[in-house]
Amino acid sequence: MRFSVFTASTPQWTPAEAAAALAAQGWDGIEWRVTDQQPAAEPGFWAGNRATWPLTGLERHLDEIARVTRDAGLAYSGIGGYARAFDHENVERMLAATSVLGAHRVRVTMPELGTGPYRELFTATRADLEWVASRAAHHGVQALIEMHHRTITSSASAAYRMLEGLDPEHIGVIHDSGNVVFEGHEDYLAGFELLGEYLAHVHVKNVAWHPTGERRADGSAVWRADWATLRDGQVDVDDYFAALATVGYDRWVTLEDFSTELPLAQRTADNLAFVKAAHERAVAANGR
Repeated sequence: MRFSVFTASTPQWTPAEAAAALAAQGWDGIEWRVTDQQPAAEPGFWAGNRATWPLTGLERHLDEIARVTRDAGLAYSGIGGYARAFDHENVERMLAATSVLGAHRVRVTMPELGTGPYRELFTATRADLEWVASRAAHHGVQALIEMHHRTITSSASAAYRMLEGLDPEHIGVIHDSGNVVFEGHEDYLAGFELLGEYLAHVHVKNVAWHPTGERRADGSAVWRADWATLRDGQVDVDDYFAALATVGYDRWVTLEDFSTELPLAQRTADNLAFVKAAHERAVAANGR
C-alpha cells in the first residue's frame, strides 16, 4: 500500500513546497488538485489554494507539474480533477493530461443532487461515463468517480450501479471514508466487496457530527457535520483498514484532511504515522 496527499488539503503550500514537504515526511506520492478557483485573501481549501494547478491553460503547466513531482521523488496517486462527466471537452483534456504525465488515473465529477430528477441525472450520467470509459481506454488511463455526499453517487451501491458493465480497467470508484459520514454510509467491508474490481482508489479523511444547540419547531435537535482529525470523527480508521485488508486492497490511499486543529506540516506528518500504523495492524490481524 502506498500513501499520498491530495493537495486540496495543503492550501498554504505552493506546489514545490507541498512536494518537498511531503517527500521529506516520507509520503509516497501526491494527488494534484486541478481546477479554476476563486481568489481569496488567505489561502483556503476551496479558494486561493496555492497547491492547485489551473484548468485553464493546463497543458502549458504539464512540464512544470512533471518536474515538481519528479524532483521531489514522488509518484502520482492520480489527478484530482473537477471536470464534470457531461463536460466532454474538459474531461478529454484531463484524460489527455493524465496520460502525458503518466499519472494513470483522474477523477471525473458527478452531478449534484437537486440539479434535476434523480433518475434522469443517473441515466444521462451513465451515458456520459460510457463515453468517458472509451476515451480513457484511448488514452491508456483510468477515470474515477468519487463517492461524494450530495451527488448522485454518494454510496458504494449507487457507484456500482452507475458503472456496472463498464470496463474496470478504464473506469473505477474512489471510496471516500469521510464523505460517507455526511451521506452514503454502508458497512465498509460490504461496500468494498460490492465494488469489487471497481474499487480503484481510496480517500481517507474524517468527519464528526455535532449538535448545534439549536432546536427545530417540533423540538428536535439540529445536528451539523464538520471536518475532524483522523482520531476524532465518526470514521473508525482501524475498521476501515481492516476491511481494506480483508478484500486485499493494496493500492493507493490518499489523505485529504480538512481539519485545522493542527498546523499543516504537523497535520500531514501525524496523518502519515497514524494511517501507516492502522494499515500495519490490519495486515497483521488479517495475516496478509
